[in-house]
Amino acid sequence: MKPSLPPGPEWPEQEKAEQLARGAALKWASGIFYRPEQLARLGQYRSREVQRTSSLEARIKSVVQSYLEGVKTGVWQLAQAFEAAQGTREALGQAHGLLQGMAEAMQTLQPLREQVAQHKQLQVLSQLLPRLRAVPAAVAHTQTLIGAQRLLEAYVCLRELEQLQEETWAPLGGLELPVFEGLGPLAEALGQAVEAAAAVAGQLAREDPALLVAAVRVAEVDAGHTTSLELPPRDWRRRCLQALQEGLERTHFGTPLLLESGALAGWLEALRVALPAELAIAEALVAPCCPPHYKVVQLWTHTLHSGLRRCLQQLLEGPELGAADAFTLLRWTLHVYLGPEMMGSLELGPEADVSQLEPLLTPENIEQLEATFVTQVQVNVAQWLQKALDGEVAEWNREQEPGTDSSGFYHSPLPAIVLQILEENIRVTSLVSESLQRRVHSMALSELGTFLRSFSDALIRFSRDHIRGEAMAPHYVPYLLATFNYQSALSSSVSILQPDGAASGALAPVEAALDELQRRICRLVLEALLVELQPLFEALPSRRWLSSPEVLDDVCERTARFCQDFRRVRIPAVQLLLAEVECTVVLQYLRALMQGRLVCRGADERTQVAERLQHDAAQLRELFLGLRGSRLCPFGPARGCVPRAAPGRTRRPAGRPTALALCGSPRTLQPRASTYSCAVLLSSLRALCLTPGCPRNTATAPGCLNCVLGKGDEIKVGRLGGPCSVKRLKYPGSSPDMGCTSPIPASALYGLHSQVREFLPLYADYRPTYPRQGSELASPAPTLKAE
Repeated sequence: MKPSLPPGPEWPEQEKAEQLARGAALKWASGIFYRPEQLARLGQYRSREVQRTSSLEARIKSVVQSYLEGVKTGVWQLAQAFEAAQGTREALGQAHGLLQGMAEAMQTLQPLREQVAQHKQLQVLSQLLPRLRAVPAAVAHTQTLIGAQRLLEAYVCLRELEQLQEETWAPLGGLELPVFEGLGPLAEALGQAVEAAAAVAGQLAREDPALLVAAVRVAEVDAGHTTSLELPPRDWRRRCLQALQEGLERTHFGTPLLLESGALAGWLEALRVALPAELAIAEALVAPCCPPHYKVVQLWTHTLHSGLRRCLQQLLEGPELGAADAFTLLRWTLHVYLGPEMMGSLELGPEADVSQLEPLLTPENIEQLEATFVTQVQVNVAQWLQKALDGEVAEWNREQEPGTDSSGFYHSPLPAIVLQILEENIRVTSLVSESLQRRVHSMALSELGTFLRSFSDALIRFSRDHIRGEAMAPHYVPYLLATFNYQSALSSSVSILQPDGAASGALAPVEAALDELQRRICRLVLEALLVELQPLFEALPSRRWLSSPEVLDDVCERTARFCQDFRRVRIPAVQLLLAEVECTVVLQYLRALMQGRLVCRGADERTQVAERLQHDAAQLRELFLGLRGSRLCPFGPARGCVPRAAPGRTRRPAGRPTALALCGSPRTLQPRASTYSCAVLLSSLRALCLTPGCPRNTATAPGCLNCVLGKGDEIKVGRLGGPCSVKRLKYPGSSPDMGCTSPIPASALYGLHSQVREFLPLYADYRPTYPRQGSELASPAPTLKAE
C-alpha cells in the first residue's frame, strides 16, 4: 500500500495537485460516459493507467535509492574527516610543547645574542674609528667654510659627514653617536647661509654672482638628495625661493611709511624708478644665475606686485589719508603703475605682465579713496571760497570806490578766483578717472551754489546794516553795482565747469542760484533808489506839485544822479537795471497819484492837472530816453523777446507785464518776453511805456485815456495811431449838479480802472492795490458804470 501524506496547510502543493488530478479524471470520465460507444475501451484505459502508475513508482524508487546512497557516502566522509581532525589536534599539541621548550632555550641564548651584536658594533667602530676621530675637525672646517661663504665646499663636507653617519647608523641599529651631534646645527647654518644669499640675490647678481650661483646649486642638489636617516626634510629649495621673495619685499616695502607731508608722493616716485630697475636686473643678471624653472622675472614681478598690494592695503587700513595723498595714490595706481613708465614698458618681457594679477586697489579701496578725496577737497574748497568771500565783504565798507578794469567797469578778482578754484579741481581729477571727475564736478556745483547763497546773505546783511545805520557804507550803491558785474562774470563763465560728457542740465541749479542772486542785487539797488525818491513822491499830488515842476525835477535829478554809476555795469546787467529803474519810478509815480487826494475846484484846475500830468510825462520820457541814449549802453528790447543775462542761455517765457506790478518791488529782474505795455495810462503819460519806439519792441503802444471827472465823464480808449472808442462813465452817488469843486476820492479812481478792463483785454492781469485798512481811503470803491 502506497504511503500518502494527508493534505493540509503544510503541503499546499499536494492538495492542489490532487484537485487537478481529480478534475482531469472527472473530465475524462464524463467524456467516456457521455458517449456509450467509448465504454468498450474502458479496459484499455485501465491497463494503461496501471502501467503508468507502475512506471512512476519505479522512478520514485530509483531516485530514493540514489539519495540514500549519497547520504551513506556523506556519512562515511564525515567520519573520515573527524578522524583526521583528531590526528591534527594531537599533532598541534605536540608542536606546542616543542615551542615551549624552544622558548626556554632562547632565553638562555639571549645574553649570547647581545654579545654578538656588541661584537659587530665594535667591529664596525674599530674599522671607522680613524674617520670618526676626524669628525669634530671636519665639522669645524665646514663651519669655517660656511662663514667664508664657500657654500659648495661646505655642502660637500656636510654630505661626507652625513654619509659617514649613515654608514654607522645602520650597523649600530639606529644608535646615534655623540660625535655626530653637531651635524644638525651645521646643516641649519648652511641652510641659513643659502637663505641669506638668496635674500640679497639682486645685490649678489651685481657684485658676486658666483655666491648666488653656489647658493642656488646647493639648494637644487640638496632637493634631489635622499637619506636613510630618520631626519625631517630640509627643503632648501622652498626656503631659497621664500628668501628671494622676502628679500625683495623687505628691500622695497620693509620700511614703515610715515604719513608726513609729501612722504607718500616721494615713496611712490621712488617706487616708480626702483621697480622697473629691479625687474631689469632680474632679467639681465639674476635669471642667468638660476635654473629656468625658477622663472625669475615672473617670480620677481609677482613678488613685487603682491608686496606692493599688501603694503597699500595696510596703508589704507591705517589713519585716513589727506586729499593730496589720496589723489596721488589713485593716479599712481590707476595710471602710472600700469603705464609705459613702469609695468607697461615695452622693455619688459611678457613674463612681467601684471594685467592678469589682482589689482593693487580693489573697487572698495577706490571708492574709499575717492570719497576721502572729495570730502577733504570739499572742506578745503568751502574754506577757500569763504575766505575769498570774507575778503570781498571786508572791502564793501572801504572809503574807496570799487576797483575798475581798463574799460572802466567795476572789477574784482573774486569771480575769477572762485571759478579757478572749482575748475582746477574738476580739471585735475580728469587725470584719475571719470567717476572721480563726476564726484568732484557735483561737489563743485554744490559748493558754488552754497557760495552764491552765502554771497546773497552777505549782501542782505550789508544792506540791512547800512539801512539801519549800524555800519554805514560810504559807497553803498557802487558796491551793489559792482556785484552785478561779479554775477555777470560768473554767469558768462560758469560753463567752464561743465566737463565733456556731463549731463546738460547739471548747471541748472547754479543758473537758478545766479538768477536769484541777480534778482536780489537788483532789488537792493531799487530799494536804495526808493529810499531817495520816497520823500519826493509823498508830495504827490499836492498844490505844490500842481503849481511848480520842482517836485518832479527833483525826482528826475536824483534818478539821473543815481544812475550815473550804471555806466560801470556791464551789458546786459545795465539794461536790466535801466528797465527796472524805469518801471520803479513810473510805478511809484502812478502809485503816488492814485493813493493821493487832490480837490479840483473848477475846470481850470482840472485843466492844470492835465497839463501837469502831460508835463510830467514829457519830463520822465526825456529822462529815460536820455539815459538810454547816453553813454551808458543801448537799452535794447524792453518788452520784446529778451535773451538771458548769460550768453547761450534759453529764453524765459512771458509772464505778467512788469509795468503793471503797482505794489512793491518788481518780482522779476528780466524784462518779460512777449509782454505788452499797460494800455491804461493817462494820455499824457503814454511816454512812460518802456522803449515804445524800439524796432524790436513787439509791445502794443499805450491806449489814450482822457478822464474828465464830473457830470458826463467820458473815457477815450484806443491805440496810438488807431481809432479810439468813447464811452461815457457815470460816477455812482454823484448828483447831476455836481460841479467842478467836488472832491474826487482815490477809491473812485480805482473803480474807474475796474471798468476800463472791459475795454482793454490787454489789461486783464492788472489788480489795483487798495490802501490798508484804517486809512481814509479804505472804504469799498464805488463802481463807475458806462452808459
